[in-house]
Amino acid sequence: MEHDLESNKENAIAFYRTAYLGEPSKAVEKYVGSDYIQHNPAVGDGKQAFIDYFDEMAQGYPDKKIEFVRAVAEGDLVALHTHQTWPGNEQYVTMDFLRFDETGKIVEHWDSIQEVPGETKNGNPMY
Repeated sequence: MEHDLESNKENAIAFYRTAYLGEPSKAVEKYVGSDYIQHNPAVGDGKQAFIDYFDEMAQGYPDKKIEFVRAVAEGDLVALHTHQTWPGNEQYVTMDFLRFDETGKIVEHWDSIQEVPGETKNGNPMY
């Protein structure tokens, strides 16, 4: 089966943005398949654990912001590169990988997060 790469990229961004900005139930309902496998060790497996995690995040950090720097799609995977700004001007770069099923729904997630340092040896930005 061939995946609609542009649609998957758009849906990955919409899913992440919707959950991150405080509506994880809506994100899951609209973009997640029947199963959801989570690889982030700080989040439980499954849809409800995802919702609970992002509900808690929205309550604790309502003023956080996210910028989607790039999205790359290949096969059934979409990679998102984001820049997040949290209260106190804490900044993070994330890399998220989302696997889509044959119906275009998200069914698996991996991620990595790194704080943006004040300076780098190479002078290049993180995003």
